Amino acid sequence: MTAPPLAARRVPGPTFLLPSVLGSDLMVPLADGTIVPFANFDHAATTPCLETVARAVNEFLPWYASAHRGAGTLSNMCTARYEEARQTVRQFLGCRQDDSVIFVRNTTDAFNLLARAVPADATVITFAGEHHANLLPWRAANLLPMRSRVDDLLADLEQALRGRATGEVLVTVSAAINVTGELLPLAEIVALTREHDARIAVDAAQLVAHRPLDVAALDLDYVAFSGHKMYAPFGVGVLAGRSDWLDAAEPYLAGGGATLHVSDNRTDVVWATGEARHEAGTPNVVGAVAVAAACNALQPAWDSLVPYEAALQERLRSGLAEVPEFRELSLFEPASPRIGIVTFTLDEVDSGLLATALSIEYGVGVREGRFCAHPLTRHLLHHADQASEDDGLSAVRVSLGLGIALQHVDRLVDAIHTISEIGPQLLYDRHPDGTWRPRSRHSP
Repeated sequence: MTAPPLAARRVPGPTFLLPSVLGSDLMVPLADGTIVPFANFDHAATTPCLETVARAVNEFLPWYASAHRGAGTLSNMCTARYEEARQTVRQFLGCRQDDSVIFVRNTTDAFNLLARAVPADATVITFAGEHHANLLPWRAANLLPMRSRVDDLLADLEQALRGRATGEVLVTVSAAINVTGELLPLAEIVALTREHDARIAVDAAQLVAHRPLDVAALDLDYVAFSGHKMYAPFGVGVLAGRSDWLDAAEPYLAGGGATLHVSDNRTDVVWATGEARHEAGTPNVVGAVAVAAACNALQPAWDSLVPYEAALQERLRSGLAEVPEFRELSLFEPASPRIGIVTFTLDEVDSGLLATALSIEYGVGVREGRFCAHPLTRHLLHHADQASEDDGLSAVRVSLGLGIALQHVDRLVDAIHTISEIGPQLLYDRHPDGTWRPRSRHSP
């Protein structure tokens, strides 16, 4: 029987209905031949598409043309929709009116752009436990350890700010930790940066689909996020923030749309200012329309979405805590504020095998690995002095969002209880590429 759509479930608080996602009624086959509703617990990697986003895109596609190109009706309309989408994102993020809102491919793209825009003599401070998108672009950054106490983390940051060289300083940090879902104390971090005349950039990829964010109220300088983590899976991301560094930087891409004048021999190029400076080439108008539609759907739903995800999270964590072999990965104390992510291991059960068995035997999709945050995941799996690049250990991450119902959570918890007690139902072999696959009938 198909699970009732989540959109039909009323939740505590105002009478908003939760936005619906495509695929919430998707049925998948199990190894024993039965068909069950798919339970998608991999939102931290990629969210499904909102129905309202798909509808907005489908209504737009007949009018699709190049933005900022041509004088025809379609081009003019697409230009208007593209810039309207920019204003929608600006309002959704609570940006200042003079902030730039630049459309890019994803969060990784956004931070690579920002890394090129930071003044050459600036000091960059970040944390060693960041997602790779906010770790690898800062090759010369001052890396701070991820402490298990917030007070220690803030003390390290203050010491780094006091000991910085002269010149501009940028602190860059995640709003929510990709591996564990724990929220970092943004208000306190911002206060420290302001005390030392520094700027702050925030990786909001794991936050914007789960909590409202107000750039101006929090006094943030830059924010980056991906559309595919907020129910707009059309290859779009955003870098938003103060325009001075961005206007002074070399264009991220050299090409059409970023120029005001190019001489015959290319020695005289006048680059555009504002968002166009870093949006060379034909822009992703469909992606911009999609992410704007997601913003418009999420903003009025916070009063319903936040408490509903909290109820799912409580059901999930309390159920998993009853599994004796369950070991949750957490940087701070278990009660620390967090979004709906639970990352864990099971004693004596390989995480890759567990994820495979959940999929094939129970119709449950989770993520297994180190979650593009290898240093932090290794740190949480081991003591720092025992971690190594090739230890092969990984964890399972369960992440919540729209399209997940309480019965999905119960099925996941029951499946993990069963696997913990008696193991998978099938026999599996680990292949040279590290994946687990059911053993064929002809295998020895």
